[in-house]
Amino acid sequence: MDSSRYQMIDVVRHGRVLELAFNRPDALNAINEELHDELGDIFYDAALDRDSDILLITGRGRAFSAGGDLQWARGMAEDPNLFERTALRGKRIVYSMLDCEKPIVAKVNGPAMGLGATIALFSDVIFAAQSAVIADPHVTVGVVAGDGGAVIWPQLIGYARAKEYLLTGKSITASDAAAMGLINHAVPDAELDAAVNAFIDVLLERPVRALRWTKATANIGLKQLAHSMMDAGLAYEGATARSHEHLHRLDAFFKSRDKN
Repeated sequence: MDSSRYQMIDVVRHGRVLELAFNRPDALNAINEELHDELGDIFYDAALDRDSDILLITGRGRAFSAGGDLQWARGMAEDPNLFERTALRGKRIVYSMLDCEKPIVAKVNGPAMGLGATIALFSDVIFAAQSAVIADPHVTVGVVAGDGGAVIWPQLIGYARAKEYLLTGKSITASDAAAMGLINHAVPDAELDAAVNAFIDVLLERPVRALRWTKATANIGLKQLAHSMMDAGLAYEGATARSHEHLHRLDAFFKSRDKN
């Protein structure tokens, strides 16, 4: 795999483990157009990489990912044509994670918001630092959670509970997320690396084909669900991403930020 084409994702090999790290630490790994484009390709490339059996996804710096970059969101709100390309890439991100037969382990080292949360939750096993929080706050800026959140949250914690969080956008602590089954494990921050590495060591001991094809089998229903929902979800998101309400909420956010 040629990792040189990736600028927003730091690709590091650890033996048979391929680490993929969001690499915009100064922006809390917010997903801008360039990172979004790279995310649409990275899991397909990693799936074909002959030198790895496990994928580890994390973030550099203090955050896993703060979600979509709001400056980029404003550009899409002002130019409707930009969202069409974004929607195509959004589907590629979700579908590529589900199609990848290699186990994907998420190490949530800090906040995982919006699309960042979606990527973490579509991973196969999720570890989070106890200081981390998880949320899908699409509705708080006036857009639909159409890029995968509405697909994966109900599968992990049930429809009633998922809708509570998706409709309010409120955040969940890592410990609460683990208790309700949204993620697998919440561990003390200082123990996160060791816990993830110990789990990956267990996976590396398992026969590769059995591991991959067990994941592929378990994902069949989830893939069918994602393919049945993503077009509608992204269409709804696209409609709201061009709305006056979305622009109004973005303006309010930027004004508040500038005052501070």
